[in-house]
Amino acid sequence: MSGQTHERAARTDDRPDSRPETPEATGRHPSLDPAGPATSSISPVPSPGRPEQPGPVDEQATSKVPAQSRPTERLTTARDALGTAAGSNLTDRYVLRQRIGSDPAAGAEFWRAEDTMLRRSVGVTLLRRLPADDRSDDPEGTARAGEMIVRALRSGCFEHAGSARLLDVLSAGTHGLPADVLGAAVAEWVPGRSLAETVAEGPVRAQRAAKAVESLAAATTAAHQHGLVLGCDHPQRVRITPDGRAMLAFLLPRPSVSAADDVRGLGGLLYGLLTRRWPLSVADAARAGLVAADRTPAGRLRAPSQLRPGVPVELDTLCMGALGQAGEGLGRVHTAAALHRMLGDIVAEDADQAFFPPVHDGAPSDPDDVWQDSDRLPDTRNDPQRRRNLRMGLSVLAVGVLIVLGYLGVQVGALFGGSGEPPVVLPPAASVPAGPQGPAGPAVAASPVQAVSVQVFDPAGDGDNAAAVDQAVDGDPATSWSTSRYFEPFPALKPGIGVMASFDSPQPITRLTIDSATPGTVVEIRSAPSADASLAQTDTISTATLGAGETVVPLDGARPTGNILLWITTLGANNQSAIGEISFERAVQ
Repeated sequence: MSGQTHERAARTDDRPDSRPETPEATGRHPSLDPAGPATSSISPVPSPGRPEQPGPVDEQATSKVPAQSRPTERLTTARDALGTAAGSNLTDRYVLRQRIGSDPAAGAEFWRAEDTMLRRSVGVTLLRRLPADDRSDDPEGTARAGEMIVRALRSGCFEHAGSARLLDVLSAGTHGLPADVLGAAVAEWVPGRSLAETVAEGPVRAQRAAKAVESLAAATTAAHQHGLVLGCDHPQRVRITPDGRAMLAFLLPRPSVSAADDVRGLGGLLYGLLTRRWPLSVADAARAGLVAADRTPAGRLRAPSQLRPGVPVELDTLCMGALGQAGEGLGRVHTAAALHRMLGDIVAEDADQAFFPPVHDGAPSDPDDVWQDSDRLPDTRNDPQRRRNLRMGLSVLAVGVLIVLGYLGVQVGALFGGSGEPPVVLPPAASVPAGPQGPAGPAVAASPVQAVSVQVFDPAGDGDNAAAVDQAVDGDPATSWSTSRYFEPFPALKPGIGVMASFDSPQPITRLTIDSATPGTVVEIRSAPSADASLAQTDTISTATLGAGETVVPLDGARPTGNILLWITTLGANNQSAIGEISFERAVQ
């Protein structure tokens, strides 16, 4: 006798409060609950996506047990340790992985498990003894579990896109089933999120909520037409798929559930998606990690439109009608078929109005929505940082305008003032014709530049024959540097390619000689501020078309430069150019 009492006391560890719930608190009538009022508070509130943890020991229950037989926190019964721990095996095929939730009224636990034979995830509903079973005519709860198993077997042929498909049914006494498990139903795993996880990020768009419940309403309608019930009045039995559909994920509803309870469950699901509150059982809401719905002093639920302005009136009326909370002059929704038909009309009407922006219902638009909320864009009209940046930009612009105006003033003054001599205007650089010698210029004393380093300049590629570019300044015309052979002439693949020559110090270059064996190559001579400057930072000094042999390009040595770029814009024959030697001469003072 003490062992039975000891076991009974140990099972109270799963109950945070032994006081029975009232019908107002649970949202269920006592006649609909087979376990009686005492079974509505059996486990603490689980966090979404995590296994539930056992609560504190019920002191009221353990006070009736002798001190020598009372369990401690380190003492658990063999029944509690066998069937409900992560890693437990069922019939040597299913391994429990994560506890999703529980339905104490049905004595059910919801688990995500692994089918070790087919290597896939499954949803398992376990049936365990209820605390009230010890005080009933069925102390082991086998009759209750047997009735639920029989109903599951009857629904084995039912398949619908809104409900998980039944894969296996395990009855009490099945080989490999733990002793404390009275039965189990194995269904396909429904990916996605729980109801609590779905609404935790914020309210769901009204039309998305209607589409989500429509799929489950269709499944409920088909089940009722086959004489079956789903038991979708429990928030942890339903999951929201990644494409936004609500599906019944865990089977084996309690024996007393009826078609009317399914209709109320659909209304509760729609209410929860619209308001982020659960309108049925307060204990189920807390156990699922949801907030219980607010009620008026008279005990009536507050309509979704009162908690969230902008909810369409048709959804507001349909939701309250399914929950049996319709106002004066409004009827109650009695069947799942009627609920499904009205949800279908709402969804179809929304599809017909897709070309018009939807009414703002308080929920932010999703990234894939065609119509985005304009109020999601930041209002920068009174942004201090934006105004500060604008003032800074205007100040810089004003300074630039003043500098330009000052420069123009100096030029105009030099034009009309001074000694009266005409201003000196430099003509643009002329292109040097092809030939061994360029046009003769005035005799200027010059000397060759000795220290010259070169590198391939290729902004749009990886540098053609970069290892051989030093042969262009090695003093031996027999060695040369050449570009790659291109399939198309410039600028089909790239704007050009060149050789960047750098000096130890800025030099007044007066003449440039290029020895090439690819006549027809067009080269732009550009001055560069640095060896790693971009093409846009260089200035064109002259342009030359290379002939066979040496081509002399005279330069203006009045402006010393430290870097000169030979930029090839037109390739020679066969879309390839070669440079045997490059020499520079500087003016001698």
